[in-house]
Amino acid sequence: MHAKHATHTSHPAPAATDTHSTPAPTTAPAAPRTARRAGGAGWRLAGAGALAAGAVLLCSVPALAHVSVQPGEAERGGYATINFKVPNERDDASTVKLEVSFPAEHPMSSVMPQPVPGWQVKVTKGKLDKPLESHGKKITEAVNKVTWTADDDGVRPGQFQQFPLSVGQLPEKADHLVFKALQTYSNKEVVRWIEEPREGAPEPESPAPVLKLVAADATGADGATDAKKAAAGESASGQTANAGSDDDSDTTARVLGGVGIAAGIAGVAFGVLAGRRRSA
Repeated sequence: MHAKHATHTSHPAPAATDTHSTPAPTTAPAAPRTARRAGGAGWRLAGAGALAAGAVLLCSVPALAHVSVQPGEAERGGYATINFKVPNERDDASTVKLEVSFPAEHPMSSVMPQPVPGWQVKVTKGKLDKPLESHGKKITEAVNKVTWTADDDGVRPGQFQQFPLSVGQLPEKADHLVFKALQTYSNKEVVRWIEEPREGAPEPESPAPVLKLVAADATGADGATDAKKAAAGESASGQTANAGSDDDSDTTARVLGGVGIAAGIAGVAFGVLAGRRRSA
């Protein structure tokens, strides 16, 4: 009797499972399109704010300052107190000298400077080809130049100085007077303010101070001309009422500049905040 042989069916062993295997990396979901748009809009707004700030600053910066005469007008045939305003346009030098030449075609019999502390003044006269009549007297010479020279530092960087003069008799048949000026700095540089502005033309690079002459009856409601009003408001230091308007203009420019800077900062802050919200 033959013994039965048991048959065994072989099965493949199950694959070993590695319990410590690292799971396949998963890709982070893309940021919602609306979030990306919000972030981009924030940065665009920030850039727009910065551009707006720059535009405001450009608009608020005053035009390049130059030697000027103030007030800007006076009565024909009369006497006036005028000031030559001299700003310092250099960062590394002081203004130490100012020379103002008077128009030879319109000589004036009376030119009297007001003392300016820290400055020496010299009035230069010349013979007239044709004598003038003033208050019944014959005038054979007239002032052709006034020179101010600093005793010490003069007009320092970031400052200006006014040089007052009493002048007359102003011509009766002229529309304006041109005063050519030379501004000398402590580094020996000389700026020549001698170019005469022309009506309807762009302002020259180095314009000369110009005094506009108006009719004697060009008065305001109170019967005073602008020149008389300015002379009446003049202080002992030689500052005129018109100088106050210049200070107001400078203040307005600084305020507008501050507004522009604030707008730029606000725009940048908004953009940063929007970026943080996007990342969150």
